[in-house]
Amino acid sequence: MGWLYYGYLKNDWTLITVNSIGAALQTLYLLAYLFYAAEKRCLLYQILFSLGVLLVGYSYFHLWVSDVTTRLNQLGLFCSIFAICMYLSPLTDLTKIIRTKSTKCLSFPLTVATFLTATSWVLYGLQLSDPYIMVPNFPGIVTSVLRFWLFWQYPPDQLSYRPLQA
Repeated sequence: MGWLYYGYLKNDWTLITVNSIGAALQTLYLLAYLFYAAEKRCLLYQILFSLGVLLVGYSYFHLWVSDVTTRLNQLGLFCSIFAICMYLSPLTDLTKIIRTKSTKCLSFPLTVATFLTATSWVLYGLQLSDPYIMVPNFPGIVTSVLRFWLFWQYPPDQLSYRPLQA
C-alpha cells in the first residue's frame, strides 16, 4: 500500500497499476484465508491491527507532512526500508541451511521470481533515476544470487515418497 501511495504522489501509473493489482490480490488472499481459517477471531484481530497501522501511516503522511516533496521522500524511505527487510527475510534460515546442508526450507521458484522481479524494479528505477525504487530492490538481486548459490551448494533432499498406484 505504501508503494501504491508513492506511485500516486509521483503520478507514476506503472507503480499505481502494479501495486493496485497486488493490493487487490492480497485482499482476496486474506479474505479466502479468513474464510477457511479455523481460528477466525485471532486472525481478524491481526487484520484489523494491520489496517489500523495502515490508517496511522496514511494519516501521518497525509495530514502531518504537508510538503509533497518531503512526503514523497519520507514515504520513499519508509517503503525502501520495508522492501529491504522483505528481501532479507528468507536469509533468516541461513544458519539452519548451513547446519543441515539442505535448502529444503527455501523455495526455488520463489527465488527465481524474486530475482526477476527485483531486477525489473532496479532497471525501472534506473530508467526513472529514482533511488527509492532502485536501491531497495538491489538487495533482492543480491539475496537471490546468494540463494541460487545455496541451492547449488546444498541441493534440496530427494523426495522420499513413492507415487500412489492408480
